[in-house]
Amino acid sequence: MKSFLGLGFKLHTQYKPAHLRKTVLDMAWHGKTVHIGCAFSIIELLAVLHRSFLRYTDNNPLAEGRDYLVLSKGHGVMAQYACMLERGWIGPEHVTGYFADGSDLKGLSDSRIPGLEVTSGSLGHGFSVGVGMAMGAKLKNTDQKVYALVGDGEINEGPIWEGALFAAHHQLNNFMLIVDENGFQAMGTTQEVLALGSIADKLTAFGFETRTIDGHDEKAIEQAVRELWTSASTQPKAIVAKTVKGKGVSFMEHNNMWHYTRLNEDTYAQACAEVAGAQS
Repeated sequence: MKSFLGLGFKLHTQYKPAHLRKTVLDMAWHGKTVHIGCAFSIIELLAVLHRSFLRYTDNNPLAEGRDYLVLSKGHGVMAQYACMLERGWIGPEHVTGYFADGSDLKGLSDSRIPGLEVTSGSLGHGFSVGVGMAMGAKLKNTDQKVYALVGDGEINEGPIWEGALFAAHHQLNNFMLIVDENGFQAMGTTQEVLALGSIADKLTAFGFETRTIDGHDEKAIEQAVRELWTSASTQPKAIVAKTVKGKGVSFMEHNNMWHYTRLNEDTYAQACAEVAGAQS
């Protein structure tokens, strides 16, 4: 089966979290790569956005009037690849050939790939680009919306707060920040590395209209997004999503080893069995 980036050959369109997690596992296994836990924590968030909110004319990832999904947390990119597979923007060969010689897809978000709006990995950078996209849409008087997904460890970075001030000052109510608050970053817990206190309180103080939700409850995610977009407020929007790093596989949950650990035959088989059980 052959497909090409951007041609819209659809495989699945329900964005079932268990199916998306299986795709992440397959990519990580074939590519012998890492960042599984941090992809799993954002699966439901991306599933809801792709299923219910993101607008792409004719399923075209380069459609001129599209909404923008900025994966500032670029190391979670396998979760976005899983959604791109369901949209038909990439094909099965991109899964089995992940990280092979000549592979199109990288381990971080790369804007040269249709469906990835920014090149991210330098944390905090994607968020600021997303704010600029929202400002541009405002200046052009379009109805485009911008979603920027960041990790809780990522908001240690100064550009996050500079961008937040800018978004609030310019009343960018077409911009939505989504924080994946899974409590971990690469080198430890967010509490150990740099205590954040209440992220929601900070964002509210910076001028964002803010909701806090369970980031694995798809109904709660959809409700929060709809409420924020239908609000009459001119404030930028924010969702603080309480999530579990490694969600969906018992030995990965709350286990920061799976930020950088690679699968072996046994762990791949066990993880696949667990996500298959969740789907049945």
